[in-house]
Amino acid sequence: MNKRMVWAVALGMAWAGCAQATDDQPLRITRDSTEFVVQTPGGPLVIKRSKTASGVGKGFVQALVPQVGVTPVTEIEVLHALNDPATMVIDMRDEDEPLKSTIPNSYHIPYNELEDRLDVLGCQRRSDKSWDCARAIKIVAFCHGPMCLQSPAGIAIIVRMGYPVEKISYYRGGMTDWQALGLTTVSVNRPLSTRPVP
Repeated sequence: MNKRMVWAVALGMAWAGCAQATDDQPLRITRDSTEFVVQTPGGPLVIKRSKTASGVGKGFVQALVPQVGVTPVTEIEVLHALNDPATMVIDMRDEDEPLKSTIPNSYHIPYNELEDRLDVLGCQRRSDKSWDCARAIKIVAFCHGPMCLQSPAGIAIIVRMGYPVEKISYYRGGMTDWQALGLTTVSVNRPLSTRPVP
């Protein structure tokens, strides 16, 4: 099995492990823990996660900066990026679950397809099959929300392939925060033929 397949299998298993939580299992805060102890003046207090209407049960809290050099952004920066013809806002959710809605004017490129689709982001395939990303465009990556590892995994993939980190922004809030704030969504079907020109 080549490195790419090993990487894809590992990511798939990690995501599947997140998705298989049952109602009786405690929700994770980090990859390895379901609780965090805070020392308060009244003694130790255990912080746990509870299922909420706007939260998702699977996954664990992702770092605000998934790769050194990546810029974290809020909804305000995402809104501005949606009007920037030189930036692609990319929904990196895979299609294991039906995707009903997304952020308007965003593009859907599943995180597990990025390695083969860097040309859409302004990179060019070299004769040795590596990528030249000198003309890469700016992107804003998002997925399900703060607990989702798909866009952080996608970012790790493209950085490993040579994509410049200074051209990557990460909207950790993703669809969970976007919808919790009541922001407009659209159906997932945006073609990539209208991508910005680098």
